[in-house]
Amino acid sequence: MSTTLPLFWDLSSSSKPARIDASVKLVSALEHFQAQFVPKASPETSDDEDEDEESKDHSLDNLNAQDVSYSIRRLVRGLASPRESSRLGFAVALTELLSRINTVSCAQIITLIYDSSRMQGSMSGQEERDMHFARLFGLTAVIQSGLLLRDTPLPTSASSATLASSLSSYTDVLANLLALAEKKSWLRESAWWTVGLAVDALNSCDVPWKEDAIEATINIICVQSKGWTPEKLALTAKLQSQYPSRDWRKLLSPTFKHPDLLSTGNLSTIARVLKESNPDDDEETDVPKSGAWRPQVHFVWDILLDGVLADPSSGPAVKGSFPEFFRIVVDESLFASTSSPQRKYWGFQVFQKALPRVSSADMPMLFTKNFMRSWINHLSNSDRYLHKAAKQVATDVQAIVKNNPTLGFTLILQLTGVHGSRQFDKLTKTKTVESILTSMDNAGIQNYIDYLLKQANDEQSSDSDAQTTNARRAWIIDQLAALVRNGAIPKSDDWVQSILDWFVVHGLFLIVKSSEKNPIGALRTLSSPPFSDELAKSCRERLLSCLAELTGQATVVSGGDKAVKVPAVASDGEFWIQRVLCTIGELEKDTKHVRTLDDVDEEQQQLRIKARQTVERLRKVPDDQREAAKGAELLLSATLLHHYCADDEADPESLESCIDGASRMFPVESQKSKKKSRKSAGGSEGPTEAEALEPVDVLVDNVIGFLEQATAYMRSVANQVFSMLSGSVRESTVDLILTQLERRDPAELRADEDEDEDEDEGMGGGEGASDDESEEESGKDESSDEEEEEEDMDEAEALELRRKIEEALRINGVEAATGDTDDESEEELMDDEQMLAIDEQLAAAFRARTTDRKLGKDIDAQREATHFKNRVLDLVDIFIKKQVTNPLALRLILPLADLIVNTGPDEKQLADKATGILRSRIGKAKELPSGVDKAYAAQVLEELHSRARRTPSSDVLATLSQCSWFLSKVLQHQDVTEPILKAYRESLLDFVSRKASKLNGVFFQDFVRRHTDVAWGLRDDLSEAPGKAVNVYRQVQAYQILNTLINRFSVTDEHRNDFLACISQLCRTLHATISGACDPSSTHTPANLKELLKVGLTVVRQAKRVSSSPGELKSIWEPSEWANLAGKLAETDRFRSSTGLQTMCKQIAQMAGGESTSEKKKKGDKASDDVTGSKRKAGALVDGEAPVTEKAKRKKVKKA
Repeated sequence: MSTTLPLFWDLSSSSKPARIDASVKLVSALEHFQAQFVPKASPETSDDEDEDEESKDHSLDNLNAQDVSYSIRRLVRGLASPRESSRLGFAVALTELLSRINTVSCAQIITLIYDSSRMQGSMSGQEERDMHFARLFGLTAVIQSGLLLRDTPLPTSASSATLASSLSSYTDVLANLLALAEKKSWLRESAWWTVGLAVDALNSCDVPWKEDAIEATINIICVQSKGWTPEKLALTAKLQSQYPSRDWRKLLSPTFKHPDLLSTGNLSTIARVLKESNPDDDEETDVPKSGAWRPQVHFVWDILLDGVLADPSSGPAVKGSFPEFFRIVVDESLFASTSSPQRKYWGFQVFQKALPRVSSADMPMLFTKNFMRSWINHLSNSDRYLHKAAKQVATDVQAIVKNNPTLGFTLILQLTGVHGSRQFDKLTKTKTVESILTSMDNAGIQNYIDYLLKQANDEQSSDSDAQTTNARRAWIIDQLAALVRNGAIPKSDDWVQSILDWFVVHGLFLIVKSSEKNPIGALRTLSSPPFSDELAKSCRERLLSCLAELTGQATVVSGGDKAVKVPAVASDGEFWIQRVLCTIGELEKDTKHVRTLDDVDEEQQQLRIKARQTVERLRKVPDDQREAAKGAELLLSATLLHHYCADDEADPESLESCIDGASRMFPVESQKSKKKSRKSAGGSEGPTEAEALEPVDVLVDNVIGFLEQATAYMRSVANQVFSMLSGSVRESTVDLILTQLERRDPAELRADEDEDEDEDEGMGGGEGASDDESEEESGKDESSDEEEEEEDMDEAEALELRRKIEEALRINGVEAATGDTDDESEEELMDDEQMLAIDEQLAAAFRARTTDRKLGKDIDAQREATHFKNRVLDLVDIFIKKQVTNPLALRLILPLADLIVNTGPDEKQLADKATGILRSRIGKAKELPSGVDKAYAAQVLEELHSRARRTPSSDVLATLSQCSWFLSKVLQHQDVTEPILKAYRESLLDFVSRKASKLNGVFFQDFVRRHTDVAWGLRDDLSEAPGKAVNVYRQVQAYQILNTLINRFSVTDEHRNDFLACISQLCRTLHATISGACDPSSTHTPANLKELLKVGLTVVRQAKRVSSSPGELKSIWEPSEWANLAGKLAETDRFRSSTGLQTMCKQIAQMAGGESTSEKKKKGDKASDDVTGSKRKAGALVDGEAPVTEKAKRKKVKKA
């Protein structure tokens, strides 16, 4: 028994793995003991005598080993333990043990359980609770172990009829469980659940008394148990499904009118039972009858859902339907408008249980009216009582679609359908619909699109008013656009093209006749009523936004043997924008079925035709220019489409310039075509200016014009076009881009805008001066514009101006007119002096208003300019990324550096973006430009160093330092080093000699580490720098830079003499500096000297490694001088206590002396006695200095 006792301790562990491990070990050990045990023979007795014998404790010992009988008793007693987790561990071990041994009877174990859990009058409430749980866990263990219905006889029994279980034991267990349920309300559900385990076990067993047990079970549950509770309902439903041939009409009446418990006629009664209301009462209460409310949903719901969702092939089909069950029992009961939040919480849990069980056909039946109302309400606001529960339901719905994407379309129809809301995500502030869409497959997306397009022309809702129809169509437009713009949704060319075609048809055309066989699906139905102008405008806007998203996405295009990712194209390699233009071209030819919404004049039509012809020519450009030609094609196509979709009459100048630039950049014909293009451009000044520009400059200028309009479509197209044109960029193109980054005063920006407006007005006046009618029309237009401006005046500003005027009048004794009287005779007229008195105050009020408006315009202009520059920086980033080997990349470094240095706090975003470009694209570039202008690169490097000397912060200095590395690498790659040395030489002199210099030591050390070979040319300057230092700090920094150079330099035979000469000069300079620090007027601190001596130790090691002989090393370092320097430091008051400095000097002297380790050891052993004696003599002769020495030692130990 001593071997099993330690195993009981871990049964009470709070760790589940520890409890399971202890149970496994205990049961295995007990099985081993039982296998070795020889049971005692029991005399043959009668049945009554046998029962009396089994009731005694010693009867367990007859058939079981001592450890087994002891363990059974201890495990049963342990069920009443109040220790944490002990009841769980002991119950698991008892269940497993009873299932493994066949030497105990059910009556024996039940007797032990009853005896150990018997109640006594002196027990406290906690002790009674422990006893109730002990009995419940004990009976559960008997049932789950199979002992309750075991039909094998006990071994060594004189009579084979003595079975391990009996009918009396079975009925006794059921009666005790139901009695336990009646004692405490909080035990009722658990006790009935255990009864359900017994019922399931009875259904699957083959005991001889099974029929009697079934009759007894039905009698105990359905007859003896009075009143209907959720527990009784659960067991009755289970029994009816297992034994349908019983007389259930008699058993269920009069409460239930139909013999089939789950039939539709009984559902209202079931709903009242599940709400714990009296099913025989007509009036319902929403308050639970017994006990406190529990958040866990009752186990009856699992049984009922299994019943109504049973597979017809697995058993008899139920007469009730799931839709009716969910509507009556859940939706109209738990989710009723009068239900409490507790009932609705149960309803959400029931929904979560039903969701994974229902088939795709029954899935819509879950989203009933009351449920959707409660779900949306509690999901929409985090302050709602059931917000977390509603959010969990949304999570489960999304998870269902991820596991089964075919359900996505069905769920979306419910969420956006009759009981839901089209704006479900917006109302609930979630991304439920969006998440479902991302989980759907292409077939589901296509079904959803077909559903949306059908709703746009729904004939059933044709009788609804125009406002309702427009609202539905606006929602459909948003949904279609969201499908394309959502990057997480897998794209298919077919459904994306169908959406784009639909936007084109309803945004640019009007369907006059349907065409059933037309390949464009939008033409197959006639919109009734036609789309309004507002909806057509929305279609055009969504078309451009979708194309902006598609232009920025990369698609895998298979070209030959390999597949590549290409932006802005479909899977066949054609631009999406070009596809849309092809659709527009086909619709323009189909005048039978559609007509355009806007009529264009002949000149515009010819311009569009010419643009299409130019695009066709660009497709035939040879492969060596294909990349740039595709950029020009995309730019021209995007400009042409923008002309189609423009709300106002589009300016043809941008389209003409694109055509001109593309034609000149990729000439197909000879001079005749050029002459024709010049004639078609029109005007005398335009063509000459265009010819003065490079063709690529014309195209890039249009790209910059796209960026000025600041729409997603323009920005996406501009970036892609410039990415394709970057290989053809010229120097003038870079200058054109950099011009946009120049800082301009907001007043200048506003003046330019005013000049443009004046020019437009002057042009309008000149054209209108030809006849009086045009003058009258222009006058009407101007007056109407003024009226519109007055109407658009900000209301708050107008009220403030009125208040100031009234205050000025009131000060001068004039009350503002209120409109309450029309009697003019009582008005007092002001004289000239009063008028002059208020004139100045009124003028001040109007001046203040004008100043505020100008200030507002300045702020807006500055903000727009900043955003525009930010978009231009995207072009710079693209160029450097794709053309880092282009020598023109060097021209971007200085302007970006100026942008970082000179921008104010209002343009910090620009400075951060420019910093990121320089650091990521320039500082970390792995490739170098070829064919660089050496003089220009040297000039840029010199300018960079000039800016670094007056940089405002260390972060900016680090950025300029990275640019300096890049330029140094470029020049070094061109075998040019003198400009690099010159720039760093001047910067080094500025750093050490000018106190206000913004440079730091890291600036030079990074250069030395990255370009050590080039930096070696600065060795003499670095050696002389400490002597020119403006202060001690700069002096130490100069020594550290030189130390880094010496350590990093790889010495060869060619440079050996120069290396030793540099070290010799450093040795002399360093010795002179440290020696001079002992002067009383010096400002050196021990910390400064420590850094200098560290440099000396490092350098002497390098010299020892390079020198050919100890004599050469001694001649360079002169060890005696360093030994004397140690004594000099010891004599200096400021450094006397810093013994570490003296030790470091001695180390330098020893290393420079060239002594080996063995020689040092011999000398040390030989002189040990002399050293000891000298110390004693020093202590005796110089008593005053001994405490100082000891104090210095103690201080050194303290520091260590």
